[in-house]
Amino acid sequence: MVRRYYRPILTEGEGLPLAGGPFSFARAQVLTRAGCEGIIAASDVPAQWLERLTGPRPFSQPQPLIMGVLNITPDSFSDGGRNNDAATAIAAAHAMHRAGAAFIDIGAESTRPGAAELPLADELARLAPLWAGLAGLPLSIDTRKAAVMATALDAGASLINDVSALTHDPAAAALVAARGCPVVLMHHQGTPETMQAAPHYDDALLDVFDWLEGRIAAAVAAGINRDRIIADPGIGFGKALDHNLALLRGLTLFHGLGVPILLGASRKSLISTVSGGVGVADRLPGSLAIALAGASAGVQILRVHDVAETRQALSLWAACNPALMQPQPFAPSQQRPNC
Repeated sequence: MVRRYYRPILTEGEGLPLAGGPFSFARAQVLTRAGCEGIIAASDVPAQWLERLTGPRPFSQPQPLIMGVLNITPDSFSDGGRNNDAATAIAAAHAMHRAGAAFIDIGAESTRPGAAELPLADELARLAPLWAGLAGLPLSIDTRKAAVMATALDAGASLINDVSALTHDPAAAALVAARGCPVVLMHHQGTPETMQAAPHYDDALLDVFDWLEGRIAAAVAAGINRDRIIADPGIGFGKALDHNLALLRGLTLFHGLGVPILLGASRKSLISTVSGGVGVADRLPGSLAIALAGASAGVQILRVHDVAETRQALSLWAACNPALMQPQPFAPSQQRPNC
């Protein structure tokens, strides 16, 4: 049986509400693994898909929430070594919060391409000096290990960001279920050590959608409430340039998962590949471009290194697009664009 996927096409001022947020969609692209079958009116989307596309969900705001990246690692691809000193890391976290970060995402283990797994004791040791100075900040913990998740939650973190989507540590899903905290399930292919060796997909957009749908179902089966789950398509994690671009171009499809979407593409290598080989330090313009593309696709959370700059860009983006913030009842169009 052919499975059909329905990717909402966002509109200005007409259509059905998208994900309980400020956007609407009047039409949807029908996709199958054989290709595009055309464009249909939003009202013709099957009920199960329509419920997930239109249903309200946590973290929906007029603008995406910003998650600031704080790596306390010596070898992360962008800021490795910058925050090794506890005082520097704590100051950076407070600066991100003042600049408008809704979450400060702390990571003590690098998961860049080629990175080896960090022993649990080392990960905990890197984090231990920070907790007192981070008290009161809105924290998330970027980790694959249940013991680190538990320690961070005890220290005040309120969200777990797991790049393995709860597949790395057999104890992680039960911990998240017991604690009742939100969790980011990120798509990946392989492990950090091997993920960029030869990534392959039959259809990157649909393969990633199916994988995330399966991980969400597994999380719910493990006792995690669906309204506590966030999905991340995993830009750069086991993906070549064409795979990353397919995900970014088709980003609105992931609203069909029925959970909030997190987009994390800040300073990643696809920016360099597309723009002619710029170094990590020179990727802010590309990072902002992707952030605004994500905002225009209705994602709920943007994970970024440059909080103040992203907040400024979003403020101007919203000021220039007031119609997007005022969805109107859908009037079916007489013209349907080609795929």
